[in-house]
Amino acid sequence: MRLTEQQVRSLYGQDVQDRSGAKIGSVGQVWADPSGEATWVSVKTGVMGHHESMAPLDAARMQQDGRLQVQYDKATVRSAPSVETGTNQPLSTEQLAQLYQHYQLGQQAGPPPKQPPPKQQAGGPEMVRSEERLRVGTESEPAGAARLSKRVVTENVQTSVPVEHDEVTVVHEPILDADRGNVRAGIGEEQREMELRAEHPVVAKDQVPVERVRLNKDEVVEEQPVNAQVRRELVDADVPDRARRNR
Repeated sequence: MRLTEQQVRSLYGQDVQDRSGAKIGSVGQVWADPSGEATWVSVKTGVMGHHESMAPLDAARMQQDGRLQVQYDKATVRSAPSVETGTNQPLSTEQLAQLYQHYQLGQQAGPPPKQPPPKQQAGGPEMVRSEERLRVGTESEPAGAARLSKRVVTENVQTSVPVEHDEVTVVHEPILDADRGNVRAGIGEEQREMELRAEHPVVAKDQVPVERVRLNKDEVVEEQPVNAQVRRELVDADVPDRARRNR
């Protein structure tokens, strides 16, 4: 991907996405080849302390909103060789070789220039001092499982409903003289019935869907301190006082 000088300047601090669109981190530094073309960026992922993972700009794309999308997945970029945050040093031959191997890229064209060997005074003994350096990374492991469980509880619900019932009223109505001719008189036992009705509450239950419950998972990046012991060598020179030069 060829970038203009203005596009290169705009990369700093922009979000970096993997090929699926998931956020990896943000751009820290940009490296260019001898011709001035931007070729590598460092990505602040938030999981390497003071180090930033390296990612190639080969086949990368700039989105309209300025975000950078690389053609690798998040795990590949986060596990790539890293550089110290804020470094302005050019990439060494060894670093480039590690990056090309990690991203399975074709080797860079032409052999890199070799550094001339340091001049030493003839006959001067030398000793190589070594030390251990921490190489901190991350490893994914199971951290439990989240489950949705449904159970049934019983609760009391109080409500009211209007009900009807029949009530009987005894009405005494006298027969007037004008109506006695139309009414049959008779003495004897007699019984009449009236059907009475009454309502009572009836309860029925309907099963109604009321809510959807689901689990969402978000990836959160946080800084976690790492404490470890490293060893380094110290070189002591035993030189007679007469032959010691004060520096």
